[in-house]
Amino acid sequence: MTAEGGLLRVARLLPWVGPDGKPCYLITDTEGGYLFRLADNVESIQRGMAEQLLGHPEELLDDPRAEVQELRYLTTCLSVALRDVHRVAESRGTRLPPSPDGQLG
Repeated sequence: MTAEGGLLRVARLLPWVGPDGKPCYLITDTEGGYLFRLADNVESIQRGMAEQLLGHPEELLDDPRAEVQELRYLTTCLSVALRDVHRVAESRGTRLPPSPDGQLG
């Protein structure tokens, strides 16, 4: 958080990384700007993709004919989805207002 001209600005962790793999942040005092809405939309897509993947592991693991390549592909997809959803949770957690006892959330 930064204070500038009396306004409190919060650095929002964005749901994507830069070309070097480092996190990207948006510093703004409004929640309605273009990048803020874009980040919300990307987060929604990432959560939806993760939810769609949830049904596949049991199905594939229960199939004795499942091939190693299929399991590796699913593992890769699950890893990407977990990383994305973790970033969304981290971003949203940092934007929660403090509770009355001073703790986040």
